[in-house]
Amino acid sequence: MSIFSRIFGKAEPARTRRFDGATGGRRGVGMGTFGRINPETAAAGPAIRSRASHLAMNAPFISNAVGNWVGALIGPGIQPAARHPDAATRNALNQHFSDWCNRADAERRTDFAGLQVAVANSLVVAGEAVALISDMADGPRIRVLPVEMLDESKTLELSGGRSIFSGVELDATGCRVAYWIVPERPGQAWQTYAPSVRVEADSVLHVVKPLAAGQLRGVSWLAPIILPAGDLDRLCDALLKGAQVSAMMAGFIIDQSGTGDPLNNEETPSLEPGALVRLPSGTDIKFNSPQQAQQMGEFIKLNLRQLAAGLGLPDHMLSGDLTGANYSSLRAGLLPFRQRVEQVQYTVLVPQFLAPVWRAVILHGILSGDLEAPDFEANPEAYLQADWLPPRPLQVDPLKDISATKAELEAGLTSRRKAVAERGWILEDLDAEIEAERGTVAKDKDSENGAA
Repeated sequence: MSIFSRIFGKAEPARTRRFDGATGGRRGVGMGTFGRINPETAAAGPAIRSRASHLAMNAPFISNAVGNWVGALIGPGIQPAARHPDAATRNALNQHFSDWCNRADAERRTDFAGLQVAVANSLVVAGEAVALISDMADGPRIRVLPVEMLDESKTLELSGGRSIFSGVELDATGCRVAYWIVPERPGQAWQTYAPSVRVEADSVLHVVKPLAAGQLRGVSWLAPIILPAGDLDRLCDALLKGAQVSAMMAGFIIDQSGTGDPLNNEETPSLEPGALVRLPSGTDIKFNSPQQAQQMGEFIKLNLRQLAAGLGLPDHMLSGDLTGANYSSLRAGLLPFRQRVEQVQYTVLVPQFLAPVWRAVILHGILSGDLEAPDFEANPEAYLQADWLPPRPLQVDPLKDISATKAELEAGLTSRRKAVAERGWILEDLDAEIEAERGTVAKDKDSENGAA
């Protein structure tokens, strides 16, 4: 009893402090719990990744969703723009990186934009992406690896406070210092044992969108929808089979006389267009009428909306259904999705993959003498930093967006450089192209006038 209760003579009612979400009893029975992120990831990660890969390869809706996520994240490729204050140096850095992009792939199958697509696809389906970056005579090379090659069985406590968890080696401060990679041959059909090899962290690009603080390994973005997606896939198969059965007309001849052989050993009559079939006396015929599931369309749409919410996608980017869509509804659905896309681009892809690649390429160019950098030692960050410009998302109504940008420029609410950068272009490159086109047009006009 508190001092106020003793003074005024009123008893304080008993109170229980708790969150309803932690309640027990009937309502709390069967509710799941979630432990620390790294043990949960290590235990469930491989199974989730395998099931997510199966859905991405076989379930049409999920395959469409994965493709739309990757397309939104990368498009035709995210391009860098050097930050150096000197315009000539910026152009030289941008050109050097652009030339390198065509030879970025260690397997010589694609360019740097194609590697970005592979990393984004692995990030969505597997929850993480792993790439090796190695120095060659003409610049770094990048090889994207299957995430299974990052040894999930390698978990050890080392001396001096160091440790290895699921193939990621940490120092005493918790920083990543190395990765343990399992060697594998591309044509290997069956898993065989081979000890993992320690690779310094500077040579590994490990891309993960963390779900919680301190997370070391990734979890598939499809994790929240794996079970409902599997259920929906089986439901669609069952409905399709039911429709096939309903389309079949089968007749059953019944012996009403009880003789046991209503057709007298004659061949069972078949139904053909225009046929008149005489049945023996004492027989009757009935047709099957299998029942189809009714009103399943709305139920399936509800399930698709649930899957889209779990994937963080607008409904139409999962189902492809634009029935009833208009400019306002599409824009309202796309705006929060684009916020998620930019969040992943600038907080995951840029710091974990794109920026390290830029630093490696530019540093190699400077050290090899391909790039002139007289003030590099005094100001290295001016060379090793870049702004990354994702391609501008396709607009539902481009004319309205252009009008809005024009109004912002006229009102002084944005700059031309910022407006151009939002479209994924570099201002100097755009101005140079415009000037070159104007010069070409002027020359053509002069030639026409001279000919006249």
